[in-house]
Amino acid sequence: MSKLDELYRLHRLLDGRRTGLPRSVLIDEHGFSRSSLTRLIADLRDRLDAPLIHDRERGGYRYDTADGSHALPGLWFTPAELHALFTLKHLLANLAPGLLDDHLRPLQARLDKLLESQHLGAGEAAQRIRLLSIASRRKNPRHFQTVAHAVLQRHRIRIDYYNRERDETSTREISPQRLAHYRDNWYLDAWCHDKKGLRIFAVECIRTATPLGKAAKTVTESTLNRELASAYGIFAGLPVATAVLRFTPKRARWVADEIWHPQQQSRWLEDGRYELAVPYSDDRELLMDILKYGAEVEIVAPETLREAVRNQLDAASGQYRRGNATGSVFEHGD
Repeated sequence: MSKLDELYRLHRLLDGRRTGLPRSVLIDEHGFSRSSLTRLIADLRDRLDAPLIHDRERGGYRYDTADGSHALPGLWFTPAELHALFTLKHLLANLAPGLLDDHLRPLQARLDKLLESQHLGAGEAAQRIRLLSIASRRKNPRHFQTVAHAVLQRHRIRIDYYNRERDETSTREISPQRLAHYRDNWYLDAWCHDKKGLRIFAVECIRTATPLGKAAKTVTESTLNRELASAYGIFAGLPVATAVLRFTPKRARWVADEIWHPQQQSRWLEDGRYELAVPYSDDRELLMDILKYGAEVEIVAPETLREAVRNQLDAASGQYRRGNATGSVFEHGD
């Protein structure tokens, strides 16, 4: 029997009794060991704030209430679960500031007390866990809350959305479908009623978000996955080609353990190189990922992708063939 089961068994024996239960009865008749009984009594008092007293006049342990009854809180956590909860809260605070604050606030004081009573160090998670965000973009918690609520409550919202590529803002009525956290940023999969199709919106580019009194259009998960998640990266659309990449034996030590796409295909070549094939619909994100490996990757196919990478490398090389930079906003110290 688990410690939690034992704790609730003891609670059921005590709950509603006007007279106390002697320690000897709990040990001899109900099978509690002396050491476990001591721990369970301490848990009821210190961890769950139960008004448990030892009343000599009434013959033993009882709840110090008018009728001897006491309701335990609905949530009871082991030390490991408490640590996990605070770690999750710390992670969410960094991924989406304020996302669960309203929901966890009623539990915060209680959880702090539980951690303190067990000497578990409530503040250790924030000090001992580092979240390194590379190229993450500024979040807007207020709009994130509105968007998340619309996703879960299944209602439409009207947004003003800034398109970086076109440098313009448009107003859309959308039916949010799901949120995705991808490469340190949040994205919203939604049905756009203005464009009559599925679109992906970067949450930080949502300038305003207004809830509407309309039910959201529901798109099946299979359709969402087929149209928004079947190709490489964040760009939507059905795959139009498959990129075949070959990595050097040295770089393969890392890449072979990576998942670039759920439907990727891979194999080891006899010379130690690693070949990876991934479907894609838009090569912009794929190009960035390929270019960061420099000379340690070769594109085997398709030829259009090889040409795109060649052009990018030629353009980058051209910047360095023009001579030294003439100026910089950054100055190096001596």
